[in-house]
Amino acid sequence: MIEKEAVKDMQINQMRFAGLASGLDTESIVKGLMDAERIPLTKLLQQKQTLEWKRDSYREVNTLVNNFNNLVFNGVFRQSTFSSKTVSTSNENAVSARAVGASSNVSAQIQVSQLATSEVWVSNERNEQEFASSAETLTFNVTKPGGESSEVIIQVDETDTLDDVIRKFNNSGLGVSMFEDTNGKLVMTMNETGAGASIQLADQATIDFMTGSDKLNFSVDGELLQSQISGQNSKFEINGYETERTSNVFTINGMEYTLKNTTTTPVSISTATDVDGIFDTVVKFVDEYNNLIDELNGKLTERIHRDYKPLTDEQREEMSEKQIEMWEEKAKSGLLRNDAAISGALNEMRMDMYKGVQLENGTTLFLSDFGISPIKDYMERGKLEIDVDKLREKISEDPNKLYELFNGSPGATDSDNEDSVGIAERLRTSMRKMTRSIEERAGNDLRTNQQFTLGRNIIDVDKQIERMQDRLQRIEDRYWRQFTAMEQAIQHANQQSMFLMEQFGG
Repeated sequence: MIEKEAVKDMQINQMRFAGLASGLDTESIVKGLMDAERIPLTKLLQQKQTLEWKRDSYREVNTLVNNFNNLVFNGVFRQSTFSSKTVSTSNENAVSARAVGASSNVSAQIQVSQLATSEVWVSNERNEQEFASSAETLTFNVTKPGGESSEVIIQVDETDTLDDVIRKFNNSGLGVSMFEDTNGKLVMTMNETGAGASIQLADQATIDFMTGSDKLNFSVDGELLQSQISGQNSKFEINGYETERTSNVFTINGMEYTLKNTTTTPVSISTATDVDGIFDTVVKFVDEYNNLIDELNGKLTERIHRDYKPLTDEQREEMSEKQIEMWEEKAKSGLLRNDAAISGALNEMRMDMYKGVQLENGTTLFLSDFGISPIKDYMERGKLEIDVDKLREKISEDPNKLYELFNGSPGATDSDNEDSVGIAERLRTSMRKMTRSIEERAGNDLRTNQQFTLGRNIIDVDKQIERMQDRLQRIEDRYWRQFTAMEQAIQHANQQSMFLMEQFGG
């Protein structure tokens, strides 16, 4: 049985590569017939490729929109952008400063009489080789500069070395940095500066471990670790008023000051509106807006090249990489031409930019008030241009007005007061709507094909391709059966003819 099957398979295989009886090139004939049959399959494969390109093109649009949305959020949407200050100091080596929330310009005179320092504990002289650890639960009551207290527990193991213990102290909630000096002493420094820090040993086991000569060998005053250097607060005069802080870095009225050295004369510190910084942020916003408009308009107006369909595998094999690249560039062109979702969002964004913003006091602000207006050439399709001098002048006069233009009045997101919604929030709302609309059509990296329109279309085409491939397989099998039958008939006729010739010849 196996032998008969093998013979049958061999006969079929022979029929597949040559017409043994007829002399026909059966392989080429069947291929030619199947090429014609495969035309509908090729169209389906091209349709699937076009759908995938369209999906990717939509997602590229969403990437552009999301990037611009992030730029808006991190730029003109933030009040800190328009309250940005430049800070100057007469003695940077003694006092430096930066504006962290100052809404108006500041002028201050600071004279430093004392810098803040940290509490320091130093152990008695000790021999590292004598250290003998033991399994202990150490309990400390820690008071930080300023009076904040907490309980800290450190678990020491019997196998711990001195380095292990030092590491556990440094990584605990004690808030200290400990190291071993070259003379064998341990030095422990409170990480925070200021007066009033203390470490109390809560039980006898902790006292024994901290003071033992074969342990850490610190000194105690009752239950308190005895410090060698007392922490102190920074002391200074600001505009003639004497005060102090636990740290050398502190904030007063939106200004963060850093004390570096004591002074004998006051240090002058002043702020001014950071015109250049604000100007650069607004210019970048306008430039990126114009780039986005340009990209989206390009998608909407791309020419459709109907003669350039997605390439088949056979066509790719006959072309160079450069030819394939140039062909596909034309094949992908115009996939989003006149797309309703994109064109509708573009129109909304233009209205967002041109419409005025009404403030609580009844004043209405427009972009044009600050030297930003549409380019008059209609071919630019809504792009903006900047009057540089006017924008700088308005920033110098009152940067908060520019903030109100982009962000409106407090509570301006209320739908009952749409006119008071700032340009930045309007744009972000329009872009969110656009993004959602596109994701419904083209999805995103987190969605499966079943969850968006083009994905479902791709699934439908895949099913059609699968059915078409099954059909083509049946057709090809039928052709081969027909040619096999023909070859067998011819072979049978040849055998009969030879038999008759032998008979007559005999």
